[in-house]
Amino acid sequence: MKKGGCSLGKMLLKLFLKLFGICFAAIAVLFTIFFFDLDGKLLFYVVEPFLKKHYDDMERKDVLKDLYDVDKYPKREF
Repeated sequence: MKKGGCSLGKMLLKLFLKLFGICFAAIAVLFTIFFFDLDGKLLFYVVEPFLKKHYDDMERKDVLKDLYDVDKYPKREF
């Protein structure tokens, strides 16, 4: 028998334990995000105000000032 060397079984066991630990940590992080609704809070407090600021400042045509005729439709120019 070799002294100080790892057998194939021990190497596979270490690899399996590392993979199990990584998977367990990933599931724990994803469960925490789901349980506390962190993705929704991120969208509500960070992304939505940014999008509101961006799209509220856009210039738009006032469609209420268009003339309305039953037979004719107004030209839309943006």
